[in-house]
Amino acid sequence: MMPKAYSADIRERVIARVESGASRREAAEHYEISASVAVIWVKCFHETGRRAAKPRGGSTSPLEEHADFLLGLIAEQPDLTLDEVVCAMRKQRIPGSRTAVWRFFQRHKMTFKKKSSRGGAGTRRRGAGPPALDASAGHV
Repeated sequence: MMPKAYSADIRERVIARVESGASRREAAEHYEISASVAVIWVKCFHETGRRAAKPRGGSTSPLEEHADFLLGLIAEQPDLTLDEVVCAMRKQRIPGSRTAVWRFFQRHKMTFKKKSSRGGAGTRRRGAGPPALDASAGHV
């Protein structure tokens, strides 16, 4: 787990203090942060003019580029399995794994249910067969 980012306010104050003449180390001591963090913030400010932290997280799946194809595939054939979707992707030369496809559809609020050949997930019942012990055979 990544540590929590410092607030934008503290970044602004450290940079402003250094810009008004304090050293990076003095500003860091004053705001009780590490000197290395102050050095990085001020360097970034001088190179890019940016005071805010870089955005964190938020990467997007490469499958999002093919969202129209994938969502259209399911619209045409809603009973496709994940494996069948992956096969269709390979035919179109779209890279991706079963897990990536599952995550894609999960983000788009679509689920895949297991298909049952029995028609339900109820308990199996024994059919009419011979009793476990046959009294007429002398088993008592």
